Amino acid sequence: MFNPSNFRSEFPILEQTVYSKQLVYLDSAATSQKPNIVIDKEAELYRTINSNIHRGIHFLANESTNAYENARTKVAEFIGTQRQNIVFTSGATASINIIAHSFGELMFNKGDNIILTRMEHHANIVPWQMVAKRKGMEIRVLDFNEDGTLQLEKLPEMIDQHTKILAITHISNVLGTINPIKQIIELAHSKGVPVAVDGCQGIVHQMVNVEELDADFYSFSAHKLYGPTGVGVLYAKTKWLESMPPFLGGGDMIKNVSLENGSTWAEVPLKFEAGTTNFIGAITFGEALDFIKRYNFSEMEHYANTLAQDFATRLLEIEGAKIYGTAPNKASIVSFTIDGTHPMDIAQITDKLGVAMRSGTHCAEPVMTHFELKAMCRASFAPYNTAQDVDTAIAAIQRAVRMLRAH
Repeated sequence: MFNPSNFRSEFPILEQTVYSKQLVYLDSAATSQKPNIVIDKEAELYRTINSNIHRGIHFLANESTNAYENARTKVAEFIGTQRQNIVFTSGATASINIIAHSFGELMFNKGDNIILTRMEHHANIVPWQMVAKRKGMEIRVLDFNEDGTLQLEKLPEMIDQHTKILAITHISNVLGTINPIKQIIELAHSKGVPVAVDGCQGIVHQMVNVEELDADFYSFSAHKLYGPTGVGVLYAKTKWLESMPPFLGGGDMIKNVSLENGSTWAEVPLKFEAGTTNFIGAITFGEALDFIKRYNFSEMEHYANTLAQDFATRLLEIEGAKIYGTAPNKASIVSFTIDGTHPMDIAQITDKLGVAMRSGTHCAEPVMTHFELKAMCRASFAPYNTAQDVDTAIAAIQRAVRMLRAH
């Protein structure tokens, strides 16, 4: 059985105090904390094998290259695919931009359309808006219901012969909604439309097998999954990687370079890894995946969901509290407002009481617009949280509400 105390003990940052209070970290949807094994691995790599990959033939270069490519294999195995389908990037935002640019150059024409949903993170909106403006395309938006579930019954009628891609989040970073992504992909494919999945939250809260999902693209970031910042993953089907033009040019993505005859590209996935990648970060992310595999993933997620549900139940006992995203199938993310208070004020006061929560638009302004809000508070739970964290957070919110309403 999953042991929360043993798991939590791996994360040194959680032992500290802030403002003389024990830290309660409820912002894991923004970035997860890192276990000792990940922190130590990064330091070890800089001390022992730091050398640029795919270039030198000396000992350090070989060791670094082998470790980097081994990390690619670890990522591939973790999501159920082959290593040649894994591109390392600087983050999920970079991954999505690669798809929008490279797939867009290959497939998009004036008069075509792209389908997005209203619950997308800005990183899965703006790149598509940019390419649509450049190509003279239409953006179509699939809305969601008041409980945060997508209006999937409207999707078939939105797709026509000019629909070139559906870009959709696996799990909403605000509403917590777990979208039935396999069903959605099957529907889109039945109409000949490829699907690009923003998996930043999906990879955290579910075991993902991209080939079983039949996703064309699946993007995520290491830093939300106990890994380092500055590392992302783009999974793409082989047919797309081979046919798409590269996004960035430079070293490591070329086969031959000639000033007279032009350049040719390296085999996939290196064709999309221009320049010196964050190879130390990628290798360290492989260590994070090894760490995760030591635990039962479903038990971890069940535990985090139990904490989030307890938090939500007790939050609603506060007069004027409202939760946004009440879908039957959702992750351990609770976004809320409380009448008579501003989310920024709630978050600022609870911070002084040691509780770290997110406030603002959560990089999902269209979600805020849907609910006619400027901001929400968000508490996002991870397996390193505790029942005591819930108690402390609820007490802090109650105190903040009393203070704010008194004025």
